[in-house]
Amino acid sequence: MDRLTEMEAFATVVDQGGFTDAAKKMGISKSAVSKHVSSLEARLGARLLNRTTRRVSPTEIGLAYYDRARRVLNDAGEADALVTSMQSAPSGLLRISVATDFGVNHLSPVLSEFLGDFPDITVNMVLNNRYVELISEGFDMAVRIGELEDSTLRARKLTETTKRMIASPEYFEKYGRPEKIDDLNDHKLLHYSNQSSGNVWKLTAPSGEKRQVRTAGWLSVNDGQSLLNAAISGLGIAYLPSFLYAEAMEQGLVMDAIPDLPQETQGIYAVYPPGRFTQPKVRAFIDFLVHAFAEKGPSDW
Repeated sequence: MDRLTEMEAFATVVDQGGFTDAAKKMGISKSAVSKHVSSLEARLGARLLNRTTRRVSPTEIGLAYYDRARRVLNDAGEADALVTSMQSAPSGLLRISVATDFGVNHLSPVLSEFLGDFPDITVNMVLNNRYVELISEGFDMAVRIGELEDSTLRARKLTETTKRMIASPEYFEKYGRPEKIDDLNDHKLLHYSNQSSGNVWKLTAPSGEKRQVRTAGWLSVNDGQSLLNAAISGLGIAYLPSFLYAEAMEQGLVMDAIPDLPQETQGIYAVYPPGRFTQPKVRAFIDFLVHAFAEKGPSDW
């Protein structure tokens, strides 16, 4: 007789408090449930249930066995669910939260390929620059840049980006080029106002010393692309990720403010709710992103 079936019959009797309700739960006859439990007791050589005319309850040995049996049954159910989910075709609504700058410049252009590969998935991509609570706000996943604050979420690294202080050649001609971190105090610095720490630049000196520079209020912008445009226009020095400035730097529109400083590297991650199993639509999109950005970063954008 199947060992898991015996185990399930016993656990269901304990859960339901009797053979009659257990039989209804399992969709089999009461005599079949009784036969499964009796076979289990015979195989183990122990009485697992106290049976009276009024109630059925586990013995001390039965209670200990029940705790282990329930875990085994739960694991078996999850194993079945895993196979089912892996075999089912990705479909349904996929809600994604993405930082505006990255979404506009790099995620939007590749969405058509993903939707062509998975026509049964509908994507709702929300672009914003605030921290989003995935579960409470109903998102399936997010793309986040930099240090991950929520350790309860699962994460998969997609690529990396570097951060540099950049400005236009015209700006450097007019105001000079800083040679060291302390020189930044004499320059016009552009402030990313949408981040709580946006007015504090965390830099590393050539010696390896960690430094912080607080930006002045010459210009505050809550959007990275607008901040890049301001830097290109000669308004000041901006501290931006390479996925934003790479093309402008290649075209000579901006230059590295202090080339000798070590580059700050940030990871770009797909994050999603915890749990043993990932929805097929989420897994499909993350796999797609890993492939799409395999040749990108840290500076190659």
